Amino acid sequence: MSILVVGSVAFDTLKTPYGERQKILGGAATYFSLSASHFTDVRVVAVVGEDFTAENEAVMNKRGVDTRGIQHAKGKTFHWTGEYGENVNEAKTLNTELNVFETFEPSIPAEYHNSDYLFLANIDPVLQVRVRDAMPNVQLVGGDTMNYWIGGHRQNLEKMLQRVDVLLINDTEAKMLADDSSLPRAARKVMELGPRALVIKHGEYGATIFFRDGQFAGGHHPFRAPALPLDEVRDPTGAGDSFAGGFMGYIASQGEVNRRVLKQAMFYGGVMGSFAVERFGTERLQSLTREEIEARFQIFRELTHLD
Repeated sequence: MSILVVGSVAFDTLKTPYGERQKILGGAATYFSLSASHFTDVRVVAVVGEDFTAENEAVMNKRGVDTRGIQHAKGKTFHWTGEYGENVNEAKTLNTELNVFETFEPSIPAEYHNSDYLFLANIDPVLQVRVRDAMPNVQLVGGDTMNYWIGGHRQNLEKMLQRVDVLLINDTEAKMLADDSSLPRAARKVMELGPRALVIKHGEYGATIFFRDGQFAGGHHPFRAPALPLDEVRDPTGAGDSFAGGFMGYIASQGEVNRRVLKQAMFYGGVMGSFAVERFGTERLQSLTREEIEARFQIFRELTHLD
């Protein structure tokens, strides 16, 4: 099974309590692709500038990611500069240079049209809708958004929400989207806007999946997956996108979508997010083995298993 992800490939300049890095490979589609590639075939649609090198692209190709959908445009690649203090859940954005990403028009190569799954990473909801409508035959669509789109692009965002099966956002975004400070109520309100399931990420405290009534057989109770208590979080930048890659990648590897698969996928999302933050940028996702992933999956299971 194959996943198509549409989103940003970028350079990040970072400062955390563990050090600094200049212009390392980042972007939502990059983290998602590398994470999901440990489970299934991944294809990526994004845009990069002239400063994006063959070595940068090779990071994805070495993991088997199909990068034919990456457009090379005149100009510079999207560049984000951020800093993390003691609270690793909050990034302070110092500078955002959209560069070629500002005029990004996703173009889906013909050979990607038979993709089985689709993930709409955090981009303009108008573009997300366009991509979704161009891929009518996918089995499941996952999507992401952020406070910028929730606050200022509501109408377009609501059109996107009608077209995704599973939305993955954090608790602040869920409450903002629903205009409700109660998470269970906010989840119900968000699902009324379209998604069949909602994954709410709680940073270092794990994630919860809520199901819309009548969707995915087997009851409608939410399910909570833990996060692994880590000694060191060196760089939290790609944690959410790595979670999404593990979540969607595992689902695609199973070939069917039901409540049991979605619950297992929550654990694999947590596993991939926990690996991503152990090193700067995408370093850890590049060197991971499936054995390491399964060993950590067992730790996650034991965290929640009551005999």
